Amino acid sequence: MINGNVSHWWQQIGQPKLRSPLAGDLQLDVAIVGAGYTGLWTAYYLKQAQPDLRIAIIEQRHAGYGASGRNGGWLTNAITGGREQYVASHGRDAAERQQRAMNETVDEVIRVAAAEGIDADIKKGGEFNVAYAPAQEKRIREFAAAEQAWKYTDLELLEADEAMAKINVAGTRAAVWHPHCARIQPAKLAAGLATAVEKLGVTIYEGTTASEISPHRVVTNRGTVSAEYVVRATEGFTANLKGLRRLWLPMNSSLIATEPLPQSVWDSLHWNNGEVLGDFAHVYMYAQRTADDRIAIGGRGVPYRYGSRTDTDGQTPIVTVDTLSEIMHRFFPATRGAAVEHVWSGVLGVPRDWAATVGLDHETGIAWGGGYVGTGVTSTNLAGRTITDLILGNQSELVTLPWVNHRVRKWEPEPLRWIATKGLYTAYGMADAAEYRGRPTTSPIAKIADVITGRA
Repeated sequence: MINGNVSHWWQQIGQPKLRSPLAGDLQLDVAIVGAGYTGLWTAYYLKQAQPDLRIAIIEQRHAGYGASGRNGGWLTNAITGGREQYVASHGRDAAERQQRAMNETVDEVIRVAAAEGIDADIKKGGEFNVAYAPAQEKRIREFAAAEQAWKYTDLELLEADEAMAKINVAGTRAAVWHPHCARIQPAKLAAGLATAVEKLGVTIYEGTTASEISPHRVVTNRGTVSAEYVVRATEGFTANLKGLRRLWLPMNSSLIATEPLPQSVWDSLHWNNGEVLGDFAHVYMYAQRTADDRIAIGGRGVPYRYGSRTDTDGQTPIVTVDTLSEIMHRFFPATRGAAVEHVWSGVLGVPRDWAATVGLDHETGIAWGGGYVGTGVTSTNLAGRTITDLILGNQSELVTLPWVNHRVRKWEPEPLRWIATKGLYTAYGMADAAEYRGRPTTSPIAKIADVITGRA
C-alpha cells in the first residue's frame, strides 16, 4: 500500500516535472498565489477575456499539489454552508441565484474540459446520499422536504428499494439524489488546466514559496512580485502566509483507493452511472467509482493539526485506513478482502462560519477565493469567473451573488481551536455511534457541536 506521495490521482498519471521557479523580482498586471483550481481558473478566464494582461502564478510545489489534486472528485452544486445563510443578509432570490450559478458551473467545468481537450474521466451521474440509521433517515427526509421547497435543487427522495437499485448500500433506509454532479479525476483536471493556461500565455512559477501578501505585492523566497492585482488562491495553505494563520482553519481530509474490483462486485453494487456517494452521518463520508473500477472513499482522518500546520506529502495514519475500510465494508460487504492500494490526505480551508467567499479589495488590489470546505471542485470555477469580472470591472450577475465580499471573524487562537476541533469531532463520532446503534433522533451531542462550530 502506498501511503502519501501526494495522492492516488497523481500516482495514476505520474508526478509532473517541476516548472522553473521565479528568477527574481517581477512586475505583472495580475499575480496569482496558488496553482490550484482557484488560481488556474482565474488565470484562464482573465486571459480569455483580456489576452494582453501580464499574468503569472506563484506555486510552492507544483500545480494541483494541494486539495485540487487530492480531493474526492465531486464536481457538485453544493453551496458551502448552505444557501439558507444568505436569506437573512440578501434575501431568498439571491440565495436561489447562488444555487442556479452552482448548477450552471458544473456544466461550465464540463464544457471547458471538452473545449480544451482535458480528459479528466468526467461522468455526470448526479450526487447520491444515503441514510442507514433511524436518526439519519429522519434527517434525510427533513432535508429532502426542505430542498424541494427551493428552486434549482431538482432533488429526489428515494425509498429503500429504489435507492438500493441505484447503489446497493447495505442497510439503506432512504436516499436522496440530484442530477447536478459529476465524477472527475482531480489531478487530470488540474494538470489539464495548467497546460491550458500556459498555452494562453500565463507563466506558472513552481518551487516558489510565497510568505506574505500585501497591497500590490507578493514576497517569495525567490524574489518580490509587484502587481496591480494580487489574487490569494491558497485555500488550506492560507495559514502559512504572514498574518493569516487564523483566517481559515486547515481541515484535514483523507482518502483510500482500493485495487480495481472485479465485475462481479460491481454487478452486486449496481453502481454504474458515475454517481458520487455520500451519507447523512455527522462525520460524513464521500466516495466515487473511479474510471478504472476502484472505490475511492474519504472522510475525516486526523481533522486538524495543532497550530494550523499543514502536511507535505499526504502521509496518513494507518488508523485512518482502518476507519475508512470499515465504512466501505459496512456499505459494501462484497468489498471485504479487496486490497487498499493507496491512502493519502490533504487540507481544505474552513472559515469560522463554514461559508465560502470570493472578493476584491479595490484599495489594496488583493482578490481572494476560498473557504470551500469540500465543495471546491465546482466553487473554484465560479470563483475564478467572479474574480475575473471583479478585476475587469464587469457588472455581471456573478459579482452580485451573495458570497461576493463575504467576510467573517477569525478562528480562536491556540490552544483553543485545537481543543475545540478535536473535541467536536470526538463528539460527532460519539453521536454517529449512538445513532448507528439505533437512536431514533439526532443526538443532542451533535446539535450542541453544530452550534459551537457555526454549522447550525
